[in-house]
Amino acid sequence: MNKYEPEIIRVREPRVACDGSGDIPAALGHPRIWLQIDEKGYVDCGYCDRHFVLVGGPADTGKN
Repeated sequence: MNKYEPEIIRVREPRVACDGSGDIPAALGHPRIWLQIDEKGYVDCGYCDRHFVLVGGPADTGKN
């Protein structure tokens, strides 16, 4: 069993930017990329594996 669980970020807009830095801007992250949430209601960052979920979308469980 894999103990790694990606960070889940609930967002209100279907287009999101990710730079992997977290709470400290540009701190040990990755290049900023733009991601688009589709009909599944979520998108994963290819660099840091963050999982962006659209609030109220089909993948939104209301957690986090």
